[in-house]
Amino acid sequence: MSVISMKQLLEAGVHFGHQTRRWNPKMKKYIFVERNGIYII
Repeated sequence: MSVISMKQLLEAGVHFGHQTRRWNPKMKKYIFVERNGIYII
């Protein structure tokens, strides 16, 4: 089985996230990046 990188997942649109204005500070350690007003977790 091939290993899939985070970059490949993001390029394919396979990610979970929330709008930056609706985040919980306790989740900060799980945020990967902010892109287009959405936190990618």
